[in-house]
Parts: sequence; structure tokens; C-alpha cells
Amino acid sequence: MTKIFKSVKLALIVCIHLGFTTISFAQNKSSIAVANPNVVGLKSGPTIAAKLVRLELIKQETYMVYDEFDMEDIYKVDSSYRYNCLSKSCLIRMGKELDVDYIISGSFDQLGNKIVISLKIIDVRNETIFRSKVREFDDQEDELQRMTEIVLKDLHDIEIPKTLDDRLKFNNEVITSNNVGRIKNNGPRVGCGVMLGDLSEFATRPEDQGGLDIFPVVSMIGFQLEAQYVGTENFSALVEGIVNVSGLEQGKFIPTLSLMNGFRFGQSGWEFAFGPGLGIKYESKGFFDSEGLFGDAGNYVSENDWAEYGERNFQNATEHPEYYSTGYFVAPSPSEFNEDYNFDKKHADTRGKAGISTSFVFAFGRTFKAGAMNIPVNVFYSSKKGGGLLGVNVGFNVMRSKKSINKRRRR
Repeated sequence: MTKIFKSVKLALIVCIHLGFTTISFAQNKSSIAVANPNVVGLKSGPTIAAKLVRLELIKQETYMVYDEFDMEDIYKVDSSYRYNCLSKSCLIRMGKELDVDYIISGSFDQLGNKIVISLKIIDVRNETIFRSKVREFDDQEDELQRMTEIVLKDLHDIEIPKTLDDRLKFNNEVITSNNVGRIKNNGPRVGCGVMLGDLSEFATRPEDQGGLDIFPVVSMIGFQLEAQYVGTENFSALVEGIVNVSGLEQGKFIPTLSLMNGFRFGQSGWEFAFGPGLGIKYESKGFFDSEGLFGDAGNYVSENDWAEYGERNFQNATEHPEYYSTGYFVAPSPSEFNEDYNFDKKHADTRGKAGISTSFVFAFGRTFKAGAMNIPVNVFYSSKKGGGLLGVNVGFNVMRSKKSINKRRRR
């Protein structure tokens, strides 16, 4: 029983000691009041800004912070303290009437594409500025509380998490953070391409068989329109439109339009892009006479060619009578010759019907810089069914203008 009594007595002594220690510690804290700061260009007013400062001071546990109800008492005495007390002398008078050790105030300003927070702590007893700090932040008003936290921690030499600081700080650069700039970087492109697969066959086919009758390597000249929609110092996302004409050196006019999404990395300017390509195509139904049954081996025979061939050679049905039936010339049967001898497939034919040609373009390259001039060098492949175009192009872009794409309405 005696042991229990001693234990209870000891516990009471410890609790009383801790209680007095806590009270003494609280009494040793300096008192501080928060005056309404000046706020310009932000949705949040002075009262909200003062609440944020007060909240972050309480979280620091450095001062005994006067709450907003303590402040209301003095506002009733002199209403000028509510919004117009921003100077050092006024803040000192206000602090003395509140009987606090320190008073803090400052400004929250939106300036262009950044938010500037300036805070100063006044030593009321000594009538001096105890500490002051100014910080610039990216224009993200939704993060105003974290900005206030950063300034107050900086004001009291408390370590600031680097990730938080980096995310909100204002970077005085063209393209970074929320200050992403749209850069118009347009210019001409020249190059050459090698036609592959079915495209190469179409290029070398004689004109009387619907081909281009050219060497399957063509020059290209065009113009690129480029717009940037995302940008940081190490990454850019672009929309590119390229109008191109090929084959001029061989007397041909082959227009194409490519719409591409591009990505550029780092200061070195490496990039790749991809997107659809559009052009004009002419096609007809036909087959290739690979066995030379109706002319030279390898000739392309369209439906019109077949009809003309029949009119020339089968009017009396003396040759291949199986293709002449009741006065009409019919298509060859795949079962009797080659399975490709039919009119089920379409092939490129300059004599055929016009339509839209589609392809998918891949490009990879690097942009070299010389002052305000960019010199892009790209290797590309335009892929389509049965063939494609492999080539390289070079151009130059001059950075002509920049404008913000931050759509936030300024006041």
C-alpha cells in the first residue's frame, strides 16, 4: 500500500512539474500580431492573406500568435489599422496598442506572370525592422499558402523542402514552369527521298502504263510551320505542319501535307516527330502481266487497257476465245493463269481516278543553333501500304516572336 502511495505521489509531482514547465515555456515565447498586408492583383484579399500568415506562424511554434479576434478589438478602436497600416511607424503604434513584442505585415502582389510576396517583422520595443524577406513565385495563386510558408521559413532560416521550392519559384526564362511561351519557328525545308516498294515501281513504270517514268530518287522543297504548346528548359512539345512538293527536277509535281506531333529534348536539340501525311493519288483496277500473256512481261494492265486490248485483238475471237462471250470481252480467270490476273486490286495509275493518299510519317533528327537561327536536320520515313519514302531534309528556322500562352485573365 505504501509503494502504491509513493508511485501516485511521484506521478503527481512529475505532472505538476511538466505543467509548470509548459506554462513557463509558453510565457517565454515572444508575442506577435499579424497586420493585414497589402494585396494587389490577386483574388485573395488582405484578410485572407493575413490568415495565411497567421496560420503558418502558428505551425512554426516560434511565437505566441495573436488570433484574428484579438485583432478585431483594435480595429474597432481605430478602423485605419484594418487596411491602411502598412508603414513602419504605423505598425509600431499598432504593436504598442496591442502590447506585443513583434508585428508582421507586408504585401502580396501579382506582377505580370509572377507573384511577389514581401514580409517584414517589426520589433515593437526597439522600434526597428527585425527581419524582412522578398520572394518571387510562379503565377499559381492556388498555392498561395505554400508560398507564404516558404517566405516565413526563409525569414526564420528554417530549411525549405527543395521540391516545394523548385515547383513554385519563378524562373526568369522564356519557357519554364507556368510561363510556357509559344515560339513561332517557321522556315523552308529542302531534301531528297528514295521511293521504296510499290512506290518505286510506280515511279519507274512507263507513262503509257500509268507510271511516272522517273528515277525513284526525288528532290523535295517545302515549308514548315511550327508551334510549341508545352515547354520546359529540357523538353518541348511541338505541333508541326509541313507542306512539301517533290519531283520538280524530273518534271513532276507531287504535293504532300504532313501534320506531326514533335518532341525536342535538352539544349542539344535532339527531336523526333510522327503524324499523318496526306497527298493526292490516282488509281485504277488492274493486274501486272507477269507472264507476258498479253504483251511484254511485267506490263501493267488496267481495266481500260484490257478493254482496248480486246477491241484491238479479239474482235473476231480468233485468239483466246475463252475471253470473248456474246459480244463482250471478259476479264481473265485467275484459275486459268496466275491468281493475280484479275481486277480485284487497285494500283497507282496516273490515268486513274483521283483520291486522297494517306501515309504515316516518322522523323528523327537534331536542331543546330546559330544565334537566333535554328538549322534542323532530319531523317524521315513516310510509310504507306506496299511501300514508302525514305529521305533526309535540312532547313532553317528564325525565332521571330514569342508570346505567353498562359490564358489566365489579368486584372
